[in-house]
Amino acid sequence: MFITMSRSLKFLSYTFFLAITIIGIFSIYNARFEFNFEDFFPQNDPDLEFFLEFIDEFETDDNFFLVALENEGGIFEEKYLQDLDSLTKAVRNLPNVKEVMSLTTLFYPVKTPFGITSIPAVHPTDPDKFESDRQQLANDERFLKTLVSEDFTSSIINIKVKDSVNLELSNVLVVAIDSVVNSFDFEEAHYLGRANFQKEMIEMSSNEIIKSSVLAGLLVLFIMILIYRKVASVLLTMFAIGLSMMGFLSYMWLSGQAFNAMAGLYPILMIIVSTSDIIHLLSKYIDELRKGKNQREAIKITLKDIGLATLLTSITTAAGFATLLFSRLSPIQNFGINAAVGVLIAFVIIFLFCAIFLPMFSLEQLAPEKRGMKSWENWLEKWYQQTLAVPRRILAVSVAILLLAFYGISTITTNYKLASNLPLKAKITEDYHYFEQEYAGFRPLEVAIQAGEGKLITDYDVMQQIVAVENHIKRYPAIGNVTGYSLILKSINRMMNGNKLEYYQLPQDSSTFEAYKKMASLAPKMTNSLLLSADGKKSRISSRVDDIGAEEVQARVNQIDQWISENTDPDLVTFKLTGTAMILDKNMFYVRESLLKGLGLAILIVSILMVLLFKNIRLILISIIPNLFPLLTSAAIIGFMGIELEAGMSIVFAIAFGIAVDDTIHFLSKFKIERNKGNSVEDALHTTFIETGKAIILTSLILFFGFMVMFFSIHPPSRSIGILIAVTLVAALVADLYLIPVLIRGLFAKKS
Repeated sequence: MFITMSRSLKFLSYTFFLAITIIGIFSIYNARFEFNFEDFFPQNDPDLEFFLEFIDEFETDDNFFLVALENEGGIFEEKYLQDLDSLTKAVRNLPNVKEVMSLTTLFYPVKTPFGITSIPAVHPTDPDKFESDRQQLANDERFLKTLVSEDFTSSIINIKVKDSVNLELSNVLVVAIDSVVNSFDFEEAHYLGRANFQKEMIEMSSNEIIKSSVLAGLLVLFIMILIYRKVASVLLTMFAIGLSMMGFLSYMWLSGQAFNAMAGLYPILMIIVSTSDIIHLLSKYIDELRKGKNQREAIKITLKDIGLATLLTSITTAAGFATLLFSRLSPIQNFGINAAVGVLIAFVIIFLFCAIFLPMFSLEQLAPEKRGMKSWENWLEKWYQQTLAVPRRILAVSVAILLLAFYGISTITTNYKLASNLPLKAKITEDYHYFEQEYAGFRPLEVAIQAGEGKLITDYDVMQQIVAVENHIKRYPAIGNVTGYSLILKSINRMMNGNKLEYYQLPQDSSTFEAYKKMASLAPKMTNSLLLSADGKKSRISSRVDDIGAEEVQARVNQIDQWISENTDPDLVTFKLTGTAMILDKNMFYVRESLLKGLGLAILIVSILMVLLFKNIRLILISIIPNLFPLLTSAAIIGFMGIELEAGMSIVFAIAFGIAVDDTIHFLSKFKIERNKGNSVEDALHTTFIETGKAIILTSLILFFGFMVMFFSIHPPSRSIGILIAVTLVAALVADLYLIPVLIRGLFAKKS
C-alpha cells in the first residue's frame, strides 16, 4: 500500500511530480498547433479515393484565396479601379501565389479585319467608358458574382495559391496579403480561402485552450472553497489538478503530438476528471477520519475502497473515449486516444498524490465543522425517503421521459452547415457570410468527366453533352460560378462574332467547332491543363454551392445525378460529382454508424468490467440501465434544440457515457461493500445513499459547471457540446439517485 511506501519510493514519486511539472511547463511554451482540411476527410471511403485521384490529375478545388474589396459608392470610380489594379499587381509577387485575377486583368478578345485584338473589361483611367463597362459585366455570366457583386459595390481579387498550403505557409500568406491590402485605403476588405481558415481556426483553438483552462480552474477553485472552506483541502485539490494537467501536457509533448481544432476540450476534460477523482478520495478520507480512524488507517481504507472504484471509473471513462476510434476522422480518433490516456494519467497522479500527501493532514485541517455536514445528511435523507415513497411514480416518469426522448431522437438532422463551425462574432465568420450573400459561395462542387471508349472530351458530340450538364447545373439557384473547358470554346465563338453576348455558346455546326478547337489548343498551357487532361480523355466542371446544409446539398447532387442518367449517353461520356465539400459532408452520414458501434462497444466493455467487479447479473443490469437514460436524453435534446448532428458531436456521447457511468460505479461499489459487511439490502442502500450521495452530487456539480464553461466559447460546436454534456450529467445524477434505488429494491426484493 502507498501509505507504507519507503523513502526511496516516495523520493521517486516526488521526482516524477517534478519531472512532469518541468516538461509540462516546457510543452506550454513549445506547443505546436495544426489544422488541415484533409484530416477531416473520412478514412477508407471509396468516394475519397476517387476524389484524391481526381485532384492528382488536375488540382485541388480549394486552392484559392479571395479578397473582396468594397466601395459603397460603387466600384466604377477612378481611384478604386486604379487601386484595385495596383493591388492586383502587388499580390502577384507574394510567396506561394500562382495566379492572380481581377477585373483589371480581364480582356475580351475580339476579331477585327486586321486580326484578333483584345479589349479590357474595365478602363480604370477612362471614366467615360465606366457605364459601358458596367453594362458589359452585368450581362456576362462569367464574371457576375464571381469577380464582381450584382450591385457593383465590391469586386474580387482571385488569388490562386499552391496546392495544400500547410499552416506555416498559410500564416505567411495571410499576413502578406493583409499587409498589402492595408497599404491601400479600401473601405472594407473581406477574405475567404483555405489559408485564412487554417490560420483563424488555429488562433481560435489556442485562445480557447487558454480561456477554458483559466475559467475551469477558477470555477473549481470557487466550488472547492464553498464545499470545504479549508485552505488545506482547497490547495491540495488545486495542486493535484495542476499536476494532472502537467502530466497530460508531458504526454502530448513526449508523444510528439500537435494540438488541433479540438484541443480546447482537453483542459476542461483533465480538470473535471481530476476533480472528480480527488473529491471521491478526499471525501472518503474525511469520512473515515470522522469515524475516529487515525490518518494512517483512514488513507488505507480510502485507497482500498475508493481507489479500486476510482480505477474502474477511470477505465470506463477511458473506454467511453476509446469508442471514438470508430469515427472515420483522424482528429476525432486522436482525441479519443488522447482523452483516454489523459483519464488514466489523471488517476495515477491523483492516486499517488493522495497516498503521499493526504496523511499529512488532520480532520481539522481538511474538513468544515460537522454542523455543515448535518444539513447534507438531512437533505439526502429526504431524497432517499422519496425513493421509498413513490417508486411507481419514479418508474412512470422515467418511462415517459424515455418515450419523449425517442421522439426527440427522431427529429435529429444531419443538415450540417459550414457556417455552424465558425467562431461567433469573428471577422472570419463575417467575411464568410459576406461571400455567401454577395458571391457564389465557398463550398466547391466538382464534376469529374470521363470520355467514353474511343472518344475525346473535345469531340463535338461529347462537348454538347457536357454543355447540357453545365446548363442544367446552372438552373439550381444555390449553385454558381459554373465553369469548364467549354468556357474556352464558347469564348472563342463570342470573339469570332464581334464579342456579342448571344454568341457565348458552342458553335452550331461541327466544322466551325473543329476550327475553334484548334484555336483553343493555343490557349495558355496552364488554363488547358486545369480543365483538360493531357490525353484529352478527362475534364472537369467546377462550381460553388451556397452553404445550404449537407442534406440539402446531397439532395441537389441526387437530382443532378438523376438528370444526368436520364439525359446523357454513358457510351459518349460519364459524369461523377465530387469535391472537397462533398467529401466532408460524408462525415455527417457516418456519424450515426460510428455512434452505434462506439456505444455498443462501450456498453460491452462496461458490462465486462461490471462482471469482474460485482459478479452479479442484477448489479450489471442496474449499472447499464441508468446510464442509457442520460444518453437518450442528450440525443433527444439535440433533436429538440435543432442542433445539427455533425462529426464532432459524436464526442458528446463518448464523454457523457464515460463520465456518467462513474457515479454509478461509486454507488454500486459502496452498496456491494455494505452488503459484504452483512447489512440488509435496505440498510446497505441507505448507508450508500447518505455516504456516497454527497460525493456523487459534488462531482456532478463540478462536472456540470466545468462543462458549462464551454458555453463561453466562441466556437458554436463547443458550446453545444458543453451544454449537452452538462445536461446529460444532470440526467445521470437524477437517474443514479432516483432510479438505482428503485431498481435495486425491485431486483433484490427477495433478499434480506
